[in-house]
Amino acid sequence: MAHVIIALDYPHPAPALELVDRLGEEADFYKVGLELFTSAGASVVEALRGRGKRVFLDLKFHDIPATVAGAVRSASRLGVELLTIHASGGAAMVEAAVGAAEEAALSGEAASPARILAVTLLTSLSRSEVEAVLGRVPVDPAAEVLRLAAGALEAGAHGVVASPLEAGPLRSHLGPEALIVTPGIRLAGGESHDQARVATPEEAARAGADYLVIGRAVTGARHPAEALAGIHRTLEAA
Repeated sequence: MAHVIIALDYPHPAPALELVDRLGEEADFYKVGLELFTSAGASVVEALRGRGKRVFLDLKFHDIPATVAGAVRSASRLGVELLTIHASGGAAMVEAAVGAAEEAALSGEAASPARILAVTLLTSLSRSEVEAVLGRVPVDPAAEVLRLAAGALEAGAHGVVASPLEAGPLRSHLGPEALIVTPGIRLAGGESHDQARVATPEEAARAGADYLVIGRAVTGARHPAEALAGIHRTLEAA
């Protein structure tokens, strides 16, 4: 069954941690992204770990290999479980990230290696925007995702972040061992907001996603714990 990661897309740590406490045992895995980490730094990760929560640190590292390796080592010391880099950084950067995570665990700086996820195409990008970024027409976003994902996994990445619309082809292409994490999850009838390629939790799970990153459908609900419990029920049925 696919598992839910709650996206803590908040500008400050206080409301984020308030939500964590409201959800209690209903959620054990949380995503900390650029906005919250820039505001609160490592302290918000430490607060989550202190509550016994698992952490997906979504900072999408993209730099020269040595710099990315150093950033991964620092993140590993915080005890994060999943960590993102950009697939477009190239094989050497991916290898450096994976190697740094493994070295952190071997040296005792981390209990276990953080699993490195390669970000393929941002789920906010439409086909026309992908074509503009790559500078060629036509472009099939799904084919680009497969190309980037295959290269990253060949370089050692543990999995990928991609839209739920690409989860099925990715699972077929990458096999059963690759982790597939899908943002862009929206409840049936819900707004897509700033995401262009979206799907419901059931659709993403059936397509082969391992983890579903869910934000507003839970964090914006009047009763977040009830909303999340409902999502869990639909996933069990799927």
